[in-house]
Amino acid sequence: MIGRRIILAATAGLSLAACGAETPAARPQTTAGAPAAEETSPAARLMAAVEAENTLSMAVLKNGERVFAYGPIIEDEPTYTASVRKSILAMVMGEWVENGTIDLDATLADMGVDDVEGLTDIEKTATYRDLIEARSGVYHPASNFSGVTEEEPKRGDHAPGTYYWYNNWDFNAAGAIFEKLTGKSLFAEFQRQFAEPMGLQPFDLARHEREREERTSESSYFPPYHFYLSTDDLARLGQLMLDGGVWEGERLISEAWVDEMTALATPAAEMNPERLRGGELGYGYMWWVFDPATARPEFEGGYAGRGHFGQYILVLPRLDIVIAHKTAPQRYEGPEEYDAVNVDWDEFMALVDLAIAAYGG
Repeated sequence: MIGRRIILAATAGLSLAACGAETPAARPQTTAGAPAAEETSPAARLMAAVEAENTLSMAVLKNGERVFAYGPIIEDEPTYTASVRKSILAMVMGEWVENGTIDLDATLADMGVDDVEGLTDIEKTATYRDLIEARSGVYHPASNFSGVTEEEPKRGDHAPGTYYWYNNWDFNAAGAIFEKLTGKSLFAEFQRQFAEPMGLQPFDLARHEREREERTSESSYFPPYHFYLSTDDLARLGQLMLDGGVWEGERLISEAWVDEMTALATPAAEMNPERLRGGELGYGYMWWVFDPATARPEFEGGYAGRGHFGQYILVLPRLDIVIAHKTAPQRYEGPEEYDAVNVDWDEFMALVDLAIAAYGG
């Protein structure tokens, strides 16, 4: 599979005008899609819908080319990607799983992992694989809130590996264990493996390391590992995944690892809380995976990274489409203020449907 450079597409009926953001010379200009065709065209309907949302920026790639862009897809100071960080962690760890440094079937006990006030012997039987599938059964307090509004299970309610629950303790522990086993900074590894070879927006390693230290809490030894990336960066990472781990002819991730981390580990029928069951999405290795039993045919083989406020990477191999979307995270109090800054999954998928109508052919 040949890596493809994301380029600005000059497609019929679509003109792209500069947004005015200052960008590095080696990167495409930040652009805002401005469909010149009649206002009822699919591209015009997409633009109108995006403008009506709380979207900061959005990019659509088709066949490796950027066919739509809205807002500052390249930012002077990239904002945080929320839980998309987890999908990025899955990408970073692949090299270290395949060289044997990380054993996905090693238990917490095997790896010498414990947390504030101690884990139980049963909790320590959870494996690294359980962590990245969100099936650890460890409901120890995490350093940060997961965003799941329902009350989480109590410690001891479910044995490791038996029950899916979107649990920030799992993801934070997975990041910390990565650093423990490899002896490497997760952020420095991201810079080496992806940011530098892919020409991502200059990656501020010092900022990431500083944020990690500042986010450590008294409730857990394991901090969240938040990434600060632009919409263009997210789109490039999605294209790398779509192309089986190859970027411009250089293999950055093995195709086997791309397939493994986006395989369905928890089908939609087994998702928790119960409101998630029967939907289109199950879960893989920190990627949300479209379940072929419930998803639409055009989403077959598709997967997504999803984050708080409306940070998304969506990869649709069947359509050869990648969509990256960001909002501007802000402090809020209560659901009304959150709704004023958020783009939820259903709202995002409405934009996706319009993008498919415009560019999916």
